[in-house]
Amino acid sequence: MAGNSQRRGATRSSNKKGAVAGTGGKNRRALEGRGPTPKAEDRTYHKAHKAKAAAERRDATSTGPRAHDAKSAARGGRPSGRTPSRTTRSSSANEVVNGRNAVLEALRAYIPVSAVYIATRLEADDRTKEILNIASGRGYNLLEVTKAELDRMTDGSVHQGVAIQVPPYDYADPEDLLDRAHEAGEPPLIVALDGVTDPRNLGAVLRSAGAFGAHGVLVPERRAAGVTASAWKVSAGAAARVPVARATNLVRTLTEYKAAGCFIVGLDGGGPVAVGELAFGKDPLVLVVGSEGKGLSRLVRETCDVVASIPILSDVESLNAGVAAGISLYEVARLRSAED
Repeated sequence: MAGNSQRRGATRSSNKKGAVAGTGGKNRRALEGRGPTPKAEDRTYHKAHKAKAAAERRDATSTGPRAHDAKSAARGGRPSGRTPSRTTRSSSANEVVNGRNAVLEALRAYIPVSAVYIATRLEADDRTKEILNIASGRGYNLLEVTKAELDRMTDGSVHQGVAIQVPPYDYADPEDLLDRAHEAGEPPLIVALDGVTDPRNLGAVLRSAGAFGAHGVLVPERRAAGVTASAWKVSAGAAARVPVARATNLVRTLTEYKAAGCFIVGLDGGGPVAVGELAFGKDPLVLVVGSEGKGLSRLVRETCDVVASIPILSDVESLNAGVAAGISLYEVARLRSAED
């Protein structure tokens, strides 16, 4: 018995520290190395991997349909796809536009349409006849539904027996706006909106951007207007030619544009420089337009290289975002077309 007790003690039966029985090589694999450390660009969490992926994406698209769309837009033509944006993100839900006047205006403005809904036994008039002609001529999905279905689809609002479904807008990536300028062989001209929440103002900005050769519009992802049916209508078709990009963080994206060589110009009534006298109007430029009430936010203002103003009469408090963007884009276009 004593011998057995002694043998058990040799394998550490007590809580005191002492010799421990070996593994006999059972865990030898745990001691083996894991091989060489992967390269930074092969580690998905590393910024080098993200930079490599972005470069590959740009290379893949520089000779594809995106380049064709950018060149077509630069010439004033219509892009080959439904929208010129190099889509990375999209709004989450379809939008329904209802009412004979609203639907007809939307179709005339070439708003993209998923389906056209017509109530059964609809009393036709000139508007509904034009709606049907446009829908059939463009090959839209034309569906006949009951009045009860239209009531449910439009949340009980007055639809007059007609509604259309607008698909989610495909937003570009902020880098794509720089790519578009590069493909067109032009210095970038981008309009960024800070705190603009009215989609009609966004539509007006898009219309001016298309008229004066801007390469795109940048909007924040939160607390900002998106491309809705209202924006499409006000843009008068420019939303089909000028891409809109969404920034998760506007200040960070403006800083990245700075690093890419762009001058950031904020628009504010108290700016010390008139927008028509910018010394670097012909250089890569980002025009930042604030909201009509609050103007530029503090962090965005601090990110700007210069704050410029539009001279107006003293008894006018301010210009709305759409008007301010239009005047500023005109002045930049004038500076760029002037001879050196």
